[in-house]
Amino acid sequence: MYRENLRDGRWGMPNETVWSPPTDVYETDESVVVVVEIAGLGAGDYSVLLSGRTLMISGERRDPAEKLAYQQMEIRHGRFRTQVHLPWALEPSGQQAIYADGFLKIILPKAQVRRVPVRTTEE
Repeated sequence: MYRENLRDGRWGMPNETVWSPPTDVYETDESVVVVVEIAGLGAGDYSVLLSGRTLMISGERRDPAEKLAYQQMEIRHGRFRTQVHLPWALEPSGQQAIYADGFLKIILPKAQVRRVPVRTTEE
């Protein structure tokens, strides 16, 4: 369910198997919040990219015991990625990303609604 094959090289090698970590997206009055469960990673093991209204999180969780004969294996290892398409307009600055306790929390401030003054042709 979480695995997919990639057909292009944008996320790594062609046809590389990647997995998608559990991801929650919610909004507050001021921001859009994305929470990704990616426990066991170091600072250089993942990246967060925001392009327009698309948020991309990718990286790799290495298997610390690759040569073990597992009796049960549920913790995913290897390359991962998730993409979130945001329907909200965002502020161009003020984004935050915090990694703690195995969760990556990304806070994206919503664009503020601004009143546009309207002139009449009689002015």
